[in-house]
Amino acid sequence: MAAMGRRPRQDLLAGLTVAIVALPLALGFGISSGLGAEAGLATAVVAGAMAALFGGSSLQVSGPTGAMTVVLVPITAAHGASGVLTVGLLAGILLIGLALARAGKYMALVPAPVVEGFTIGIACVIGLQQIPAALGVPIPEGDKVAVVAWQAVQDFFVDPQWEAVGVTVVVAGVMLLGVRWRPTLPFSLLAVIAATLVAEAAELNVARIGELPAGLPAPSLAFLDPGTLYILIAPAIAVAALAALESLLSAAVADGMSVNHRHNPDRELFGQGLANLAAPLFGGVPATGAIARTAVNVRSGASSRLAAFAHAAILAVIVFSAADLVAQIPLAALAGVLLATAVRMVEVGSVMAMVHSTRGDAVVLVLTAIATLALDLVLAVILGLIVAGALALRAVSRDARLDPMPLYPELPGDHTEQEHALLAEHIVAYRLDGPLFFAAAHRFLLELSEVADVSAIILRMSRVTTIDATGALVLGDAIERLEHRGITVYVSGIRDGHHQPLEALGVIARLDRAGQVFATTPDAIAAARNRLHHTGVLPADRTPDELTGPGL
Repeated sequence: MAAMGRRPRQDLLAGLTVAIVALPLALGFGISSGLGAEAGLATAVVAGAMAALFGGSSLQVSGPTGAMTVVLVPITAAHGASGVLTVGLLAGILLIGLALARAGKYMALVPAPVVEGFTIGIACVIGLQQIPAALGVPIPEGDKVAVVAWQAVQDFFVDPQWEAVGVTVVVAGVMLLGVRWRPTLPFSLLAVIAATLVAEAAELNVARIGELPAGLPAPSLAFLDPGTLYILIAPAIAVAALAALESLLSAAVADGMSVNHRHNPDRELFGQGLANLAAPLFGGVPATGAIARTAVNVRSGASSRLAAFAHAAILAVIVFSAADLVAQIPLAALAGVLLATAVRMVEVGSVMAMVHSTRGDAVVLVLTAIATLALDLVLAVILGLIVAGALALRAVSRDARLDPMPLYPELPGDHTEQEHALLAEHIVAYRLDGPLFFAAAHRFLLELSEVADVSAIILRMSRVTTIDATGALVLGDAIERLEHRGITVYVSGIRDGHHQPLEALGVIARLDRAGQVFATTPDAIAAARNRLHHTGVLPADRTPDELTGPGL
């Protein structure tokens, strides 16, 4: 909270800029959800203020979002406004539960290419969403932004609206050029004000925001219906998952766009939970961290949570006292602000560096970006995580190796070259390096099964980093195959943490009873050599002590 007083003027200007951008979005998302424009405004004001004060990101701006609207539409159709409000309340409780369980830390496991691809995809979605307003045509029907944008382009050529295009290009150009000249000036706000004044003076034929609802609904608990709560649990889980995912990703994006800012994921979940508990009381829809508004906030120079709180407070003031003035802002001007914001969201240098780092990173980044644009946010991130996980498992599995090792360094005593050659004909040692788990186990089995005919094999397991049930079963299978060929198997160097899966699955119990499991490799070699002498594989005219030499 102390940071809120460091740069109040800069934060208040950023909050004002975000409020101007958030106003039409709040209205539009409220209408799209089926609860009306006032629901969107209530969400932006109430949830925005709560998340700003109690959330874990100082730069995050919360409110209604397009992704959440997609989830809410079927809930509205099935259960009406009371169903949506109840779902919001339940989602808030779930988010607080996730925060108390410290689930936010798992967001740190999301790979950087997924976050970067998600950011690129969101920037594309934001840009495409502005095409109808930028071209001055009504928003075509549809839920796919690319299809809607293409239809808007076709409608534009039927009846061109060059005034709207001009306003959009000028506002976006002023923002993109101005930030290079004076990064600290709120060029987005100045451009919107100038565009509004010019549109009024020149009587341009451009669409305006239009009439706003007066005030916010009074607090109410009338939407609660305990008899239907169990029906809404599943939708509430989906809403909570989306709110958590989008908010934490948005906070991560804000971290990437700033210099020294880092969010607290658990506190962010807690703040979003409180926001979703409070918003339904005033008729608001479920809220999340909004990437577009957060990006505007960061790019406008916000340095503390005062900017996000100011955005909510300014929206409240606008709702009650300045609705007539805001109604005159051209939608094309706001489209220009968001188009410039979308362009600035993408850090080209960071993207190019990641694309050129590894082929896997490039695939994950591009796939996540395309999925965000073509599918939806949750599916895009899940798909990115699955692909990134698969590539990571593939890379880790390649680290698992089965290397033949010479016996000389571990062979006790002094031996002649002839004795070394004789032992090498009958005993071979293999060192297992890396993880022995499901992704690498079958390759290990194939390699071990191809071992040439020898009398004894020593498996050195001191460098196995991890072993799971699949790896343990495959190891047991390999041992059985070798023994079926008449090869005696010795195991050495099993780590303490690896005994449990091996013993639980009965992999080494029989070897242990037979005295074929050892703590060190020299002990295993001595046991193998003695066995080969007693079975007559080694020359009978040499005793075990003679073979061992003076070193033992």
